[in-house]
Amino acid sequence: MNNSCILSLLLVMLCMNFSKAQSSHPNILFIHVDDLGYHDLSCTGSDIYQTPAVDQLAAEAIAFEQSYSSYPRCTPSRYGLITGTYPVNEDHGQVSKISKEKNFVYWLNEAGYETGFIGKWHLGGGANAPQGFGFDYSFAAGAAGGTGSRFYPFNTEKNSKREKAEIPDVETYGKEGDYLSDLLTSATIDFIKNRKADEPFFAMLSFYSVHTPLESKPEDEKRNQAEIDAYDFGDGPEYIPEGAGRRKMRQDDAAYAGMVENMDENVARLIKLLDDMGIADNTIVVFSSDHGALSNGGSRWKRHLASTNLPLKAGKGWLYEGGIRVPLFIRWPGQIKPRQEKESIVLGMDVMTTLLDLALGRKMQGIDGESFKSVIEGKASWNDRTVFWHSRKARPHSTGDPKTSAVRSGNYKLVHFFEEDRVELYNLKEDIGENNDLAKAQPEKTAELMGVLKNWKKQYLVPTKLNRKKNKKGKKKAKGKKN
Repeated sequence: MNNSCILSLLLVMLCMNFSKAQSSHPNILFIHVDDLGYHDLSCTGSDIYQTPAVDQLAAEAIAFEQSYSSYPRCTPSRYGLITGTYPVNEDHGQVSKISKEKNFVYWLNEAGYETGFIGKWHLGGGANAPQGFGFDYSFAAGAAGGTGSRFYPFNTEKNSKREKAEIPDVETYGKEGDYLSDLLTSATIDFIKNRKADEPFFAMLSFYSVHTPLESKPEDEKRNQAEIDAYDFGDGPEYIPEGAGRRKMRQDDAAYAGMVENMDENVARLIKLLDDMGIADNTIVVFSSDHGALSNGGSRWKRHLASTNLPLKAGKGWLYEGGIRVPLFIRWPGQIKPRQEKESIVLGMDVMTTLLDLALGRKMQGIDGESFKSVIEGKASWNDRTVFWHSRKARPHSTGDPKTSAVRSGNYKLVHFFEEDRVELYNLKEDIGENNDLAKAQPEKTAELMGVLKNWKKQYLVPTKLNRKKNKKGKKKAKGKKN
């Protein structure tokens, strides 16, 4: 072979390699925080919690102001996120039985991704753990909903004899002195570093923080306590009555503040890793939360509350804005133009199919969620969308909330306390704090949205499943009983 032929062959091979590199799919890093409220970040309005790394991420991302979880509690909201469906029958959900067409991990694996889930899963163990859903790698994930302690040994709950699901892997991976959020971040870094270099990755880090127990590093708590002591909260009450209990009105817990800020430090570690590896420009980074912060207590005891979601109303467990509105930032340098998206209404059940659409040009089929890629690209606005919530798992003793359904359509939101058959109506564009109930002043709008909600419930709720529990006399509840 002469020199010209060798040169031509080398040029062809170079072009082939360049084409392959250019057509490679982006990596995806999803950072999910447990119980983090919409206003628990300095970039969304907190004066107490300092979150410079997340603030910077938000500034470089499309930041959604009208983003919601699919449910105001941990397990159902995660089910909605992972499956792309309304979690209305979540008691009967088996993620291992989700069909391939509805499973985003299946499509990522098919496209050559190495997929890993690190942290809080809370959707079951065994066949329903992350690897049963299709993830290649799983760490510290399973049925556990929380940790016994934030400090090693993590599965030992202080001053308690309660038996609870243990977090796997962390006891053998960790050592004395380790803090759980730091350890989970290190495990995520190890996954990204140790993957096959020629394969894109999907890594989801799901912190067990900032859920209870409220335990921060001593130095973080001490620093925040000094800042809180120096802050003027004014003359407003520390708590107000709400539902069956009370609502916290101040961000004044130093341990919680330390947990939020430790989370932020770990986000900084992950962003630095992407920069150091030279893969930041080819990595989609997502940051969000499962629902609002723990701001409400119930009737049984005056439980220690973590934060407030002000100016949003209520918090975890409630279908008011404080319980379901969450931060959502999506960064992809050079591909997604940084901006605040103030109008479009998106839910957790939309996120995974959107990521598939961005990375692969593919959408999950047969689900309730929709890809908002067109919103990200500035080609559409979802400001007139209609979305729903249904919360049967009331916890009046714990978080004070009654059984509730809700519908948001455009600017209007209707909240139906269905056991009491009580209705409230709000215009969120004018009243983000849901302080001015318009149900009596606007009876036509109230009736219209009640009809929309009833039609949705008739379509989505499965009475034979929802009402199969026996009553006190041992008889089954009537099928099709109206809520």
